Amino acid sequence: AERLHEEVFDIIDREAEGSDSLEGFVLCHSIAGGTGSGMGSYMLEKLNDRFPKKLIQTYSVFPNQDEISDVVVQPYNSVLTLKRLTMNADCVVVLDNTALNRIAADRLRIQNPTFSQVNQLVSTIMSVSTATLRYPGYMNNDLIGLVASLVPTPRLHFLMTGYTPLTTDQQVTNVRKTTVLDVMRRLLQPKNVMVSTPRDRKRNHCYISILNIIQGEVDPTQVHKSLQRIRERKLAQFIPWGPASIQVALSRKSPYLQTTHRVSGLMMANHTGISTLFDSTCRQYDKLRKREAFLEQFRKESMFEDNLDELDNSREIVQQLIDEYHAATEPSYLSWTATKKVDM
Repeated sequence: AERLHEEVFDIIDREAEGSDSLEGFVLCHSIAGGTGSGMGSYMLEKLNDRFPKKLIQTYSVFPNQDEISDVVVQPYNSVLTLKRLTMNADCVVVLDNTALNRIAADRLRIQNPTFSQVNQLVSTIMSVSTATLRYPGYMNNDLIGLVASLVPTPRLHFLMTGYTPLTTDQQVTNVRKTTVLDVMRRLLQPKNVMVSTPRDRKRNHCYISILNIIQGEVDPTQVHKSLQRIRERKLAQFIPWGPASIQVALSRKSPYLQTTHRVSGLMMANHTGISTLFDSTCRQYDKLRKREAFLEQFRKESMFEDNLDELDNSREIVQQLIDEYHAATEPSYLSWTATKKVDM
C-alpha cells in the first residue's frame, strides 16, 4: 500500500481539485483480505487525514460464514479492517456474502450462484442507494443529507440494506402491479435483508433509523397510508431512547433500464442486530489468536515487527463497537455514552 501511495493519491488529488463541490468519497472493498482489506484500510486512514472534513462512505463486503475461506488469516484481516471502518468511515453499507448467497438460493432459486449473479444484487443496491443523488429530487439529494438521517451517533454507522422485488430477469415481458405498501412491508422482512443476523435471545434488537428509497409510479398519499399501516401493525421496533421512524425518499427510475415492476424499494437501515455479525467475526478471531495460528506472515510487516499490539487493540475497538450496539437497545443509552466519554 505504501509503495502505491504516491500513485493513488496523485489520482485522487487530481480528481478532488477538478471537482466543483467535493462532498466526500465512496470506497468499495472487501474486509477479509485479497480484495481491498489492507489497501482499503490504508486508503481510509490516509483519506481521513488528508480530507478531514469530507464524508467517507464505504460499501464493505463481509465474508461468507457458511464456507471455509481460501484466506486462512481472514479473521485477523476482518478485525483489523473493522477497526479502520469504525474509526475512519462516516457510513459503512454492509454487504454480507452469507446473506447474498442465501437470497440467491432461497429467493431467486439459484442453487450455485455465480460471482456475476451475486454482484448483480450488489450493483442493484449501490445504484438505488445513490439514485437520489443522481436523479435529484426535493430531499436526500446530497450525500451528507442521506447519511445524517441514518447515523445519529458517530460510532453506530454500519447500515444493512434490503431490496424488493428481487429479480434476475433481464427481459421485461410483463409489468407486475406492486404497491407501495407491498414494497414497504416486504422490506422489513428478514428474508429480504442483505445481512445475516442470527436471533440474539439475550437482547431485543431494534431499528435506530430506516430510510426507504421508493422508485417508480408512486403517489405520496400511498406512502402516508403505508406508513400508518406499518405503525398500526407495529411491524418495526425502534430504539427506546430517541425519536425514530421510517423516512421515505421518492426517486425516479433510470430512464435507460426497463424493469418488471411498477414500484420497487431499497431499505437502508441502522439496526442494532448488526452487532451479531461483528460478534461472529470476533469469535473466529479469538479461536486463531488463542492458538497464535498463522501469525508468521504478520510479523514480517513493519507494523507487527516488535509486537502484535495492533491486532489486540483492533479486537478491543470492535468489542467496544459491539458493546455500544448492545447499549443502544436500552433506554439508558444516552447516559451510557456520556459515561463512556468521561472514561475516555
